[in-house]
Amino acid sequence: MNPANLRVGIGHDTHRLKDGGPLLMGGVEIPFDQSLDGHSDADVLLHAITDAVLGAASMGDIGELFPNTADENKNRSSIEMLQIVMQKIRQSGFKLLNVDCIIFAQRPKLSSFKNAICESVASALDIEPNLVGIKAKTGEGVGTIGTEQCMMAQCVALMYKENPSG
Repeated sequence: MNPANLRVGIGHDTHRLKDGGPLLMGGVEIPFDQSLDGHSDADVLLHAITDAVLGAASMGDIGELFPNTADENKNRSSIEMLQIVMQKIRQSGFKLLNVDCIIFAQRPKLSSFKNAICESVASALDIEPNLVGIKAKTGEGVGTIGTEQCMMAQCVALMYKENPSG
């Protein structure tokens, strides 16, 4: 593997919290009294992952491919959006090597859901679960995360392109 063919992308997303659950995170329904508010299903983790892989491939961002002004994206599945992006990524000659993600949420505690989230993300990306890192951090009661106004996620993706000039 030629290191010159490695590409790194970073993704970030934030969504407000609203009353009523369940919470959708990484394609997994988590029992909670709040959910994320957005035009699509508002899965903040999958949106960050989508932007990370798009960034590594220099293919824009999630808002360009799935604008929140388009009716067909209303309540759209983030898993579906990520799978469409991954198909484009593979067709462009990229291979996803791994992703490492952080979920920022004061509540609920996500530790008991991390394995399910990892499995769901790996399935959507069509990679092995050991290539998906999932971490959860609280806001320590500070800022918009800590006061439970929103949740955020960040992701870094490492990809390889066989023919970097193509």
